[in-house]
Amino acid sequence: MPEKNSAALEFLLSRRSRPQKTLTTPVPTRDELMPILTAAARTPDHGKLEPWRFIVLERAALRRLGDLARTRAAALALPEDKALKGPMQFDTSDLAVAVIEVQKESEKVPPLELTYSAGAACLALLNAALASGWGANWLSGWPSHDREFMSQGLGLAENERIAGLIHIGTEKSTPPERPRPDLETIVTWQLD
Repeated sequence: MPEKNSAALEFLLSRRSRPQKTLTTPVPTRDELMPILTAAARTPDHGKLEPWRFIVLERAALRRLGDLARTRAAALALPEDKALKGPMQFDTSDLAVAVIEVQKESEKVPPLELTYSAGAACLALLNAALASGWGANWLSGWPSHDREFMSQGLGLAENERIAGLIHIGTEKSTPPERPRPDLETIVTWQLD
C-alpha cells in the first residue's frame, strides 16, 4: 500500500478560496511569502522550462495598477460596470502575486503545456498560501487580458501574459461552503 499523507489529503478535500474582498492586513512578510513561492515553483514543468515567474505586488503597486486599469477602461470605452470592476481588485488588496506565463521556444513541449504549467503554478501558490494559514484568492479580470495593461503595468514582454493574480491576506470572515461538482455527472469510467 502507498504511504498516505492524511493531513495533505484532508487539506485538499476541504480547501476553500477566500473572497478577495474579505482579505485584509496583516499580509505575509517577505520571509513568510518565500516558502509559499517556493512551493508554487515546484509545480509540474515538462521540459524544465520554468514557463512562469512571479511578481509580488505590494499595496502601492496595487494602487498604481488600479489607476492604470481605470485609464485603460476609459481608453477602451468599456461599459461602466465592467470599467468599475476591473480596478476593484487592485484598489482593495494589500498583497497579490502576479503569476506570469512565459512562453518559451521548445521543440519538445507544445505551447499549451506551458500554459497548463502556469495555471498549475497559480493553483500551487493559492494552495500553499491557504495551507500556510492565510486567506487567498485567484483572480484575473479584464485587465489581466489587456496587452497594454500588461506591458505598461507590469513590463511584460510579448511572450508573457498574466496567468493569474493571487491575492493573499488575513481573512476577516470565513465564507460559507459552496456547492461542489457532482462526481456522478463529471466522472466516467472506461473499463476496457
